[in-house]
Amino acid sequence: MTLDDLRVFVAVCRAGSLSAVARDLGCTQSAVSQHVKRLERETRVALLERQPRGVVPTQAGRILEAAAAEGIFGLDLAVRQLRDLVDGHSGYVRVATGATTVRHFMSEAVVTFRRRHPKVNLEFRTVSSGRGSLDALADGTLDLAWITLGPPVRGIEQRAVVELPWVLAVRADDPLAERSSLAAGELTDVRPIRLPPNSASAAHLEAACAESGVRFAYDTSVADWDTALLLAELGVGRAVVPALPGLAVPGSGRLRLIPLPGLRPLPVGWAVRRWDALGPPARAFADTVVESARAQAA
Repeated sequence: MTLDDLRVFVAVCRAGSLSAVARDLGCTQSAVSQHVKRLERETRVALLERQPRGVVPTQAGRILEAAAAEGIFGLDLAVRQLRDLVDGHSGYVRVATGATTVRHFMSEAVVTFRRRHPKVNLEFRTVSSGRGSLDALADGTLDLAWITLGPPVRGIEQRAVVELPWVLAVRADDPLAERSSLAAGELTDVRPIRLPPNSASAAHLEAACAESGVRFAYDTSVADWDTALLLAELGVGRAVVPALPGLAVPGSGRLRLIPLPGLRPLPVGWAVRRWDALGPPARAFADTVVESARAQAA
């Protein structure tokens, strides 16, 4: 019993004629009959009843026709979906993001990707830490994670996309607001707002400052970069943050962003389990974000 046997059998049941199906398929009536006979040998029951004008399915034939038609429809649908998946026209992309990722790194890319791949489902999940993102990748829960790059992690591939220079965010009336830049050594008495202590970005900042002999004391802490910028704008404190895409330097309005060229930039980019195993929609989304992020950084 083959899929072709079942397809021909369903066609005969619906047409009520062996000769009509033979004409549609461009073969002989005998060839169509052989398909039906194979099925009858396999099932050991008569599937068609000959009548003066054509054929009709027997009771057993109606059972097989209903099951075969449903199965063939499901298989055809699956094949179409698989072809679309290979072509990158449909499917889904599951992305782990931080609180500020979509706003600063992916907003234009999402619009571009949606225009190019309107049938692909995008699913964004906010993950509170880089470790959580890597865990979600490892267990197959997510396809891609946008992270601050760190040391190698077994079973995870990391790919840098952009390096973000550090800036000091202060309110416009702050004594440092008119500075065009600051050397790392001038940060000793800044007492900035603290980034999440367990985050990769905070660890990178502390390591970059330590290279210049700077160690911070903190009065306030936050969970994400946007909150740090908001508090700096309100005059609650000063914030050392990456120069996120979309933020003007040195700044405008009530907020000023002062470049810190002496600090080693923050590398950010994609993490996946294996690039060569990434589905076409996920790969296309990752590439679109890379294009957009590098265009913004240029």
